[in-house]
Amino acid sequence: MRFLPALTRAATLGVAAILGAATLTACGDNSSSGKAENPYGLLQPGVLRAGTLTDAPPNVYLKDGKFTGFDNDLLTAVAAKAGLKVEFVGTDFSALLSQVNNRKFDVGSSSITITEARKKTVDFGNGYDFGYFGLDVPAGSSITSFDQLTGKRVVVVQGTVQDDYATGKQLNPVRVPDYNGALNQLKAGTADAWIAPAEIGEKSAADSAGKIQLAAKQLSPAPTAYAVAKGNDALREALNKALDQVIADGTWGRLQAQYYPGRPIPADFAPGSGTVPVPAAPSASASS
Repeated sequence: MRFLPALTRAATLGVAAILGAATLTACGDNSSSGKAENPYGLLQPGVLRAGTLTDAPPNVYLKDGKFTGFDNDLLTAVAAKAGLKVEFVGTDFSALLSQVNNRKFDVGSSSITITEARKKTVDFGNGYDFGYFGLDVPAGSSITSFDQLTGKRVVVVQGTVQDDYATGKQLNPVRVPDYNGALNQLKAGTADAWIAPAEIGEKSAADSAGKIQLAAKQLSPAPTAYAVAKGNDALREALNKALDQVIADGTWGRLQAQYYPGRPIPADFAPGSGTVPVPAAPSASASS
């Protein structure tokens, strides 16, 4: 067996160490480069893939093949401030939060009310809207308030805070996967009442050709917010910062006036971080 001189062995080991360090540095550079290109851990760098609904105007819906509504138009503006383009995908509300946390979507946009139970599945950004519960009934119904629902056939969309409300009141609600399903039960006379987000219930009643009416509404207990996967703090913080920017530049107020004309803002509600003054919004007609 031949032995390398001590000096040669030392030189060889030195070269190996340098090569090893270079390899580790190269790996580190690739990791840093990937994070720089996709700092929010999105499914596709630069594109915010948003799960939303297709049938809940004026909040989230499809119009002429385009996803729109207050929540989605606001998200588009928020994403633009963060340098992102939004890709909307329709889904059922009952599956939305788990799909967000499983990274099928980067964000959930569907007037999602913040609750302690939902915080176990997803993380929420700052609240961007308030809302009311609405009580839709068939035209001519004697029901005029929420306290008249005991013993009635009440329909709700599965997994919503309206579902939670009806269950908490022991109304044994009929659960459907989407808003069209609830609306169709009222139109067919197979339900006595539908507890819905008031803005959606009001729009549905207006579009029903007199078959449905909004009997009552009451303020929802918590704000709505966009949902992101648990632990995706970078995306959540970026959306929070961008939300404050669209509040400050008047976009939030303009969209409020466009989609909810005449709706008063509760005195104790402040959108976003709550530190940004809300500019006065111009009056606008409702979006159809």
